[in-house]
Amino acid sequence: MADLTHLDAEGNARMVDVGGKAETRRRAVASGRIRMTPEALAAILAGDAPKGDVLGAARIAGIMGAKKTAELIPLCHPLALESVTLDFAFEADAVRATASAALTGRTGVEMEAITATAVALLTIYDMAKALDKAMVIEDVRLIEKHGGKSGPWVAVDRA
Repeated sequence: MADLTHLDAEGNARMVDVGGKAETRRRAVASGRIRMTPEALAAILAGDAPKGDVLGAARIAGIMGAKKTAELIPLCHPLALESVTLDFAFEADAVRATASAALTGRTGVEMEAITATAVALLTIYDMAKALDKAMVIEDVRLIEKHGGKSGPWVAVDRA
């Protein structure tokens, strides 16, 4: 069990000590989508959803989610994020959210980017559920990461 960074020699959960690691520029990008009916998609695109600006609310919620990641994921370090962005794209039957998080520090920001994506998608669901209760959140995953001793990583499409 010594090979697992979040477990001590006895198998107990622990927060990894990153104190001896060098500070490097770190960036991560995550993405996911929420599928919905054409009517719900059209209302979000037109800004006609019953609760108001769906994507504006989702953008702010995603950024807030990234900032609160350490409060949600037990062994994540609280990080001083330098930037978080959230972009949305309309697909044939879905809205895609893509989040980017960055900092200069001793640990990566993958969990912050993934959390930002997930919280943004959950907010879209909440803001548009009156239009489509059967929306499906899917494909939330890390797309790329840069920085740290393991260097860059980019997802390979699994299609």
